[in-house]
Amino acid sequence: MGKPVTEEDGREALRDHVQQKAMEARLKCGLYIDADRAMRLLEDRSIVRYPVGVRFDATQIETGEFAWAMPLGERPEAGFCLFIHPHFEDQPEIWPLLIAYHIPAINYGEIVSHDEAELYGATLLGLETDTYYQALCELVDSIPAD
Repeated sequence: MGKPVTEEDGREALRDHVQQKAMEARLKCGLYIDADRAMRLLEDRSIVRYPVGVRFDATQIETGEFAWAMPLGERPEAGFCLFIHPHFEDQPEIWPLLIAYHIPAINYGEIVSHDEAELYGATLLGLETDTYYQALCELVDSIPAD
């Protein structure tokens, strides 16, 4: 009999898979992902499994969040609307950072934690995970208080 599979084994397998998928997307899209490529990436079903529209609107975003991928139906096949805080609408150079973070949750649902989201975004954009995380923190901090 083999060693029983643990929850940590499952988490590690998910992290490995997420990182592999991010690297595949990076190689497919090119090593530099700008706003245009990030938007096109959302349309590629080999990268993002379900349809995603983007809206710069804070009405569905909680305080302290920069974006949220809202399901458009009971099943993921119905698609998602990625609400991005309007503070970032005129800053397309940072859209890839914001979009990349949400791709794992769109693809895999609630099983994904912030750890996998940060790993995916960092790998997709060619950054160290700590650097990516710090950039996201600074972007959240830049959102004006209501």
